[in-house]
Amino acid sequence: MKTADFDYYLPEELIAQTPLKDRSSSRLMVLNRQNLTFEDRVFSDIIDYLGPNDVLVMNDTKVYPARLYGNKEDTNAKIEVLLLKDLGSNLWECLVKPQRRVHFGTVIVFSPKLKGECVAVLADGICHINLIYEGILVEILNEIGQMPLPPYIHEKLADKDRYQTVYAKNLGSAAAPTAGLHFTNELLDKIKEKGVEILYVTLNVGLGTFRPVNVDDVSKHQMHSEAYHINKETALRLNEALKNHKRIIAVGTTSVRTLESAIGPDGFKEESKETSIFIYPGYKFKAVDALITNFHLPKSTLIMLVSAFASKEFILKAYNHAVEEKYRFFSFGDAMFIE
Repeated sequence: MKTADFDYYLPEELIAQTPLKDRSSSRLMVLNRQNLTFEDRVFSDIIDYLGPNDVLVMNDTKVYPARLYGNKEDTNAKIEVLLLKDLGSNLWECLVKPQRRVHFGTVIVFSPKLKGECVAVLADGICHINLIYEGILVEILNEIGQMPLPPYIHEKLADKDRYQTVYAKNLGSAAAPTAGLHFTNELLDKIKEKGVEILYVTLNVGLGTFRPVNVDDVSKHQMHSEAYHINKETALRLNEALKNHKRIIAVGTTSVRTLESAIGPDGFKEESKETSIFIYPGYKFKAVDALITNFHLPKSTLIMLVSAFASKEFILKAYNHAVEEKYRFFSFGDAMFIE
């Protein structure tokens, strides 16, 4: 299976640069895997496809302002640092640009309150940086950090909260679980009124989700690990859903990866682990019955996951329809519901 098999034509003007004023007014393409049909709706119509036999599983991770701009202490050269993962004791896994300017012992000054010292240089732009600061790190990041918008978004984000889901709770992600951006509190209330059970898991989005595939053979791609957590109550409710043959609907690919990583022979249990699961066509799903997701980048691990859930041919046909109908793509774009 070749990475090029997951390519498609996308005009640049269809890449959404800003979020819509009303989260739930995005468009929604509904795909039926069995009948191989799709229809065009509005996201708020998702409620028409949900009922009392459904369990909606959402990733409640919260994005921190993880993008920092600083200068090398010795040469004043400009350095961009994206905080990816807290390794403990103020040590962070980071994506550094340009990496060639950063070496063991390099000190980067971000503000009078925060600087970082490189203690390890790894492959693919990754460095381990020890953060040195005065005060509370989260408050400093909120003051000087920027939301880590993907590189294809060139517009400045006016409201930082628009790159958070309305149910974001557990701080720790370097990117938003974007399928959840379409939900409003009002829509969630209506969904609950229909008898749909809503459960939350946490996967802290890092390099594993958005790292590009740089190999021709899909099976040779190595995923970067990301931390996830399922609490005791959620595990119990998921097991009840399995027992009662309820439909488990994952909101976003990060929820899919959490559920498929966590399920075992005896169902789910409370756990905090790392996952580097890579889902592509041929994978047999064990937990997820339906999926709400955005439109993903060509040749990405995310379009591969979606193509494993439906067929690659069906997904690419739907994507081509989305291009023809001028859907908005990627993080701030429109959504699809795959039944």
